[in-house]
Amino acid sequence: MTTATPEATTPEGSGLHQRMLDTLGESIASGQLAPGTRLTLDDLQQEFGVSRTIARDTTHVLESMNLVYSRRRVGIVVQSPEQWNVFDPKLVHWRLASSRREAQYASLTELRIAVEPIAAAAAARRASHSQRGDLSALAAELRRLGEAGDLEAFLAADVAFHRLLLRASGNEMFAALDQMVEEVLTSRTRQGLMPFHPRETALQAHEDVASAIASGDTNKAEEAMHEVVSEVRRAMGLE
Repeated sequence: MTTATPEATTPEGSGLHQRMLDTLGESIASGQLAPGTRLTLDDLQQEFGVSRTIARDTTHVLESMNLVYSRRRVGIVVQSPEQWNVFDPKLVHWRLASSRREAQYASLTELRIAVEPIAAAAAARRASHSQRGDLSALAAELRRLGEAGDLEAFLAADVAFHRLLLRASGNEMFAALDQMVEEVLTSRTRQGLMPFHPRETALQAHEDVASAIASGDTNKAEEAMHEVVSEVRRAMGLE
């Protein structure tokens, strides 16, 4: 893992680093910087008005995500999408902010359909007593906030619900997807793709998931979570 330099950790340096990282990341994710494009530290310093240290630190982050690779006498080269670390939450964020967001929503929703119902069934078997209670409380909170039309608070509760469900599955690989799921839920709200009042079917499905997990019913938990993610697919027009 790349260690940030002292310069990059100052408020000014950190801000320059993040702006440069987001700009380059979004440009690669959108295809504006096509695979095979060659960059140099000198050109990046000039374009972004940053020091060589910040330019190098930024490209190291992109390299750690497999978005670029660097070679002596070649420079920094943009990699093809097949090489990208597509599970990195930063890349998910950049792809959702790009003109290719529909394709990213589709692939993420399909991943959720494949994973979250199985995670819910696992949670019905393995969740702790406190996790079962917390999921039920969050489902009730989603109902209250959804009916009130408080989308920001609803988003926070929705993120908490899905992150907890993935952790409660007891599967460390499912749990590792929690930030990615948070990113797609947040992006959907920020881009105005959530109805002002979440659909009744979605609210009921979350309650059904929590109820099934609380009672240890694996089949019902899986079925209810499949309804949650399928409703998202229908709402996004991805079917």
